[in-house]
Amino acid sequence: MADVNRGDRPLSPHLSIYRPQLTSITSILTRITGNALLLAALLTVWWFLAAATSPEYFATADAVITSFLGDLVMFASLWALWYHTLAGIRHLIWDNAMGLELPIAEKLGWAVVAGSALLTIVTVIII
Repeated sequence: MADVNRGDRPLSPHLSIYRPQLTSITSILTRITGNALLLAALLTVWWFLAAATSPEYFATADAVITSFLGDLVMFASLWALWYHTLAGIRHLIWDNAMGLELPIAEKLGWAVVAGSALLTIVTVIII
């Protein structure tokens, strides 16, 4: 039954007046990177299966993965792996009821973003 006193107010904040928070954006990005990592893992498995199948099939798969687009996908996957790892550590901290205050939660969010970028660059330099 609808509340008669509600008037013309919206049921929830409208997107035009809602300001996304860093914690909500990073949480959504954690889910996106988790799904993207699944696709990157499937691409890697395809490459291994091609290597086990025949030299010709491996040459095709290797050409795709080592192409500019393949390199871009693998670089993005590397960033997603670091991001997802650091975001998981942040959630473990939160699961222990620590860092839940808004200023600390925002610092953790920025740490995940900056840390994943830094670790991606360091990994590319090392490899």
